Amino acid sequence: MANDPTIIDVLTALTMSSREIASLTGKQHFHVLRDIEAMMNELDEDASNFGGIYSDSYGREKPCFNLPKNLTFVLIAGYRADIRLKIVDRWMALEAAASAPVASHDFYVPQTKAEALRLAADLIEQVEEQRQRLDVAEPKAEALDQMSSMNAEPKGVRDVGRHLGIGQNKVADLVVQWGWACRESGKLKPTHYGREQEYTVLTSRVFTEKGEERVVLDFKMTRKGINRMAVRLAQEARKKPRLEPGMAAKINNAA
Repeated sequence: MANDPTIIDVLTALTMSSREIASLTGKQHFHVLRDIEAMMNELDEDASNFGGIYSDSYGREKPCFNLPKNLTFVLIAGYRADIRLKIVDRWMALEAAASAPVASHDFYVPQTKAEALRLAADLIEQVEEQRQRLDVAEPKAEALDQMSSMNAEPKGVRDVGRHLGIGQNKVADLVVQWGWACRESGKLKPTHYGREQEYTVLTSRVFTEKGEERVVLDFKMTRKGINRMAVRLAQEARKKPRLEPGMAAKINNAA
């Protein structure tokens, strides 16, 4: 069991989020984000490799980090001993849960109605978990395919609409709807949230009019913003009918 490569892969894939670190340490999340970014700079690591997104209580997307065990321990090296102990204990619990034997029904034939219903409930839960993982992974893969032909330069809504196949008006409506931009005098401008998430920017453009150089600011979407839009659109397109909420619980109750 100790040398089982499947268990080793699972343990290697374990991460701890910056939000959980903040909760365990009693720190503000933005302080933990700051500490992680400083650590990444010292280690010359690309912080984006460990970046993630979560939704706050208002439904707004916020940045976070998901750290493997080694980087988590490096991060807390300067924290108080009682705080370090909480993190270590949590990691031990995560690893114990990941390496625990998983029940298999591959060759099991239920002997009673209650066992059959329990097996059905377990299978429903497994199917739903797998579908949820696919609903996250597949749209991201589709978005990456869409983004592969674009360079890293910010793009205007017309270019984004043409590339994503939804038209510039739809792009404009979505960035306003999602809070990435607002309209002022009929023109799009990045919101604080859009700039904070690095989804939208203003770029300057110089042109000559009547012999005088003039500067105009154009609304653009960053590659990160375009990628996020592609992911969300792909997720919407892939929505399928779900199992009835609570179905597994109903089957368990019947047992």
